[in-house]
Amino acid sequence: MAFAAYNEGDKNTNMNFIRPGDSPNEVPISRTHPNGTYWSKSEAKSWVPFLFMGTCLLYCARVTLPICASAMAEQYEWDKKQSGVVLGSFFWGYCLTQILGGYISDRLGGAKILMLSTCAWGLVVILTPVIVHQTSAPIVLLTASRFLMGLLQGVFYPSLTSLFSIKVRESDRAFTSSSVCTGSQVGTLLLGAVGSVLLHRYGWESVFYFSGLPSLLWGVCMWKYLLKGQDQIISLESLGNGLVNSKNSKVPWKKLFQSTAVWAVIVAHICQAGTFFCLLSWMPTFFHDLFPDSKGWVFNVVPWAVAIPFSLFGGFLTDHLIKLGFDTAKVRKIMTVFAMGFSSIFIKLLSYSGNYYQAVIFLSANLGLQTFNHSGVSVNVQDLAPSCAGSLFGIMNTGGALCGSYEFSFHSWLDRACFNFKNRKIYEK
Repeated sequence: MAFAAYNEGDKNTNMNFIRPGDSPNEVPISRTHPNGTYWSKSEAKSWVPFLFMGTCLLYCARVTLPICASAMAEQYEWDKKQSGVVLGSFFWGYCLTQILGGYISDRLGGAKILMLSTCAWGLVVILTPVIVHQTSAPIVLLTASRFLMGLLQGVFYPSLTSLFSIKVRESDRAFTSSSVCTGSQVGTLLLGAVGSVLLHRYGWESVFYFSGLPSLLWGVCMWKYLLKGQDQIISLESLGNGLVNSKNSKVPWKKLFQSTAVWAVIVAHICQAGTFFCLLSWMPTFFHDLFPDSKGWVFNVVPWAVAIPFSLFGGFLTDHLIKLGFDTAKVRKIMTVFAMGFSSIFIKLLSYSGNYYQAVIFLSANLGLQTFNHSGVSVNVQDLAPSCAGSLFGIMNTGGALCGSYEFSFHSWLDRACFNFKNRKIYEK
């Protein structure tokens, strides 16, 4: 797998994708984003923790329904196919706004898009229990709500990537990205622990309120404190002017897709994201079905708790090696090998796990190693093309979401088929 690198000695040349035999100026994309300046240390100390909280809330909202799925399926008498449709509808919405979100963020600024989308999905999560209780067909409106949340959350990571490509130095990108993206594990961990308690004590509705209200508050705080003094309102006129008149509005898609380095990061991200999305959606159901007497807080907490130090260590190690002078591309490759190659070993072992604690250990090791992706492919796209990093990441994440949706649907069908086959064998005996 070949990832991109660029000429460290030339700070003012065009962005390049250097491979043996390549021309240094193959892809005419400026290395430094012309619309941005790097964060100072004081600015980074404000932005990074706040964005970490945003990523945390993103995943709190995202895993709300998977945690509540079993309880809601029992209440509304859904079968596995119906539960799969509801859970999988998120991915269909999620993949539709990735590229558009990244494209707009590259031109209007990722921070504004992050603020608006977070407020919107927070409101959707808060209103979901109210809507479900007011209809005679809850599965239809819940599926629509899940699809809408996918649309709104689809712009988050492309916007974040666009923001980092402008504001974060290359030698700090891995640890910054790992620190912020660790919020995905913390958010899943937080809602896995608190959500399980709320679910059993107060019902599934309380879990939705717990994850939705802070998201809305986060967006308001960003608007008031971090974007203060800027034009926070995106009017149709400013949107049109930004997209049409921007000096960087022309993205060299043909050049990008002629680069093997671009295809390498796209394929790698699709494979890794598809695996992660599938685990995220099916993990509670996996333990509920195979180990019905298991404690929910254990498998909803332990794997994500293990992933946090893995992610931070991977980011620290990557930036440290780059600052020592190691080749950026090679360091990114090493992190990706751990994130994809070594982690897949534990997925295979998970399928052969014979007891509950063994399954938790294998899953924890897999999710921990997968976080090295934050220092590999996910950051590499910012190295490749800072001026259109959001758009390019949107393409990568669209592929990952489609892969996740396909895997989710396939596993749902396979699980149902195996269940029917097992019951038929029992009946024949």
